[in-house]
Amino acid sequence: MKIVDVLTETFRYRSNTVRDAEGHSHPGPEHDATQCLLRIVTDEGVEGYCFGADSEVIHHVAKPALVGEDPFYRERIWQQLTQRQRMHLGVLSDRVLAAVDLALWDLAGRYLSQPVYKLLGGYRDKVKAYASTMCGDEMERGLSTPKEYADFAERCKKRGYKALKLHTWMPPISWAPDPKKDVAACRAVRERVGQDMALMLDCYHYYSREEALYIGRELEKLNFYWFEEPMVEHSISSYAWLADQLSIPLLGPETAEGKMYTRAEWILRRASDISRGGVRDVGGITPLMKIAHLCESFGVRMEVHGGGAGNLHVLCAMGIPGEYYERGLLHPFLDYEKPQPWLREIVDPMDEEGYVHVSHRPGLGLDIDFDYIKDRAAGTG
Repeated sequence: MKIVDVLTETFRYRSNTVRDAEGHSHPGPEHDATQCLLRIVTDEGVEGYCFGADSEVIHHVAKPALVGEDPFYRERIWQQLTQRQRMHLGVLSDRVLAAVDLALWDLAGRYLSQPVYKLLGGYRDKVKAYASTMCGDEMERGLSTPKEYADFAERCKKRGYKALKLHTWMPPISWAPDPKKDVAACRAVRERVGQDMALMLDCYHYYSREEALYIGRELEKLNFYWFEEPMVEHSISSYAWLADQLSIPLLGPETAEGKMYTRAEWILRRASDISRGGVRDVGGITPLMKIAHLCESFGVRMEVHGGGAGNLHVLCAMGIPGEYYERGLLHPFLDYEKPQPWLREIVDPMDEEGYVHVSHRPGLGLDIDFDYIKDRAAGTG
């Protein structure tokens, strides 16, 4: 089997989420938006799919490396693309690598009529979810006050979630960040949901050491489960210092570049207690499984960053503790249970006990509405 073409299909849809100047998502007025489907085509008629590709980079940088290759040589393709990053740092991001890698895993599963998590080894078919909120905002009845966080946490608990993670207020809100208000939101949520719900905090990513230490010590009093990315992640020494001061587990790195190499350095430097990685952060399923095995070798827990089919399949293949699936991002104004318009069903259905179930369909299990994409085509490549 050979790859004979690599295509991208850009299409229009209506969205009710917007991104602020810092890149964080919030509810907003309905507007036109675009999405891109990556298709890897073989000479045997089998294809693999992934959404969220960069059409121009795929066409000019990734496609030449893929056409003519055996799609089952995922490791060789991933290594070649990783090496190309050195001279294409401005365009060939880990997110582009992830799109290619996800499509290749999807293709393999479709060809073999097996879900990806079973191709990866298979360990379980469901995993506990935590409700992951959007960042704080200034919308009335949204996430603008500690009380509103508590109200929403109560709703999430009634829905079946056994855990919840707060993303608190960040720029471009004029008064943010504010360590004391972050702690106030955490305190309000804990008082509302009680002690039987696991709580986590992911706050402003550029707090000083002293601010992060203050927040961490307050979270310890509130019996929070972990503390995530309160400082710039390029300063490993700052995290090693903070981890030495706190008993609450530090989780990281989340967004720091460097794939499994960076995670290895964090483990060796004792900069976090729980390691972190997601398919879009590190370049796909292939490197994320390397990180899982790295963590297993050191006896370190790994929690997967972000939602989506790829992360869910990895979680269901990990033989080490990866306790939670990050479900969201959630907000009082949005209906997360409604599938994206190009899919016929959501990729992470959750039962009343708070477990997300992985799809048993071949590949990543995406139930794609190809007619919807075709009818709203905005360009191909």
